[in-house]
Amino acid sequence: MELVLKNADVFKKSMEAIAVLIDEAELVINQNGLELKATDPSQISMVDFSMPSTSFEKFDVVENRLGLDLDYLNQVLSRAQGGDSLTLSIDEKKAFLSVTFKGNAQRSFQVPLIDISTSEVPNPRIEFDSELLISASFLQNAFKDAALISSHLVLGCSEDKFFVKANSSKGNLNEELAENKDSLPEFRVKRECRSMFPLDYLQDMLKAASSDTKVNLFLKSSAPIRISYKIGDASISYFLAPRIENS
Repeated sequence: MELVLKNADVFKKSMEAIAVLIDEAELVINQNGLELKATDPSQISMVDFSMPSTSFEKFDVVENRLGLDLDYLNQVLSRAQGGDSLTLSIDEKKAFLSVTFKGNAQRSFQVPLIDISTSEVPNPRIEFDSELLISASFLQNAFKDAALISSHLVLGCSEDKFFVKANSSKGNLNEELAENKDSLPEFRVKRECRSMFPLDYLQDMLKAASSDTKVNLFLKSSAPIRISYKIGDASISYFLAPRIENS
């Protein structure tokens, strides 16, 4: 197996985006590309990642399943320097993933592969009430605003607006955003909806999104939220279970 990426940074950001939820996981490599799907230890969130084979300059594989300590892999990937290419390969005994950076110099690391027994993780089947395309910068700023008030927030849609609400003994926050070409270019509401979520998970899910990234947001009352966006050619989706609101 040998995979070559012209820009190491895309793979680095992708693995960071996965590691915000999970410590170790199985990366599936087949003729279509790379895939990873896992739930976090608390079972309230899930990540679904894919990177097509067309992202790679070289994609020489037979199907492999690589059990990885994502925390250590990310420590290795953090050593990538600007402009480095990335080569991934497996040693003959299939005990290590070789990670090679090529730039001014060539540097190689061996990341031990680990045994992970995983069962197939199905995506939640939800008929969402609302679907939005929204700027990551708006969400990231709204989450920072909400963090001044509470560790939880409410996301929802009225007939013509998306809203973010938070309240506690510290006070109340109410942010509303109507459809517009910059921050909310797509806004489809079948029915009004609202759900409460833990704020730290939502903030983690957007860490890999640059401010100009457009995020697909799917909402339904009292149901998991789905957050999806692109990292280069790669796609990442998160699901997060709601918290029951106190009436």
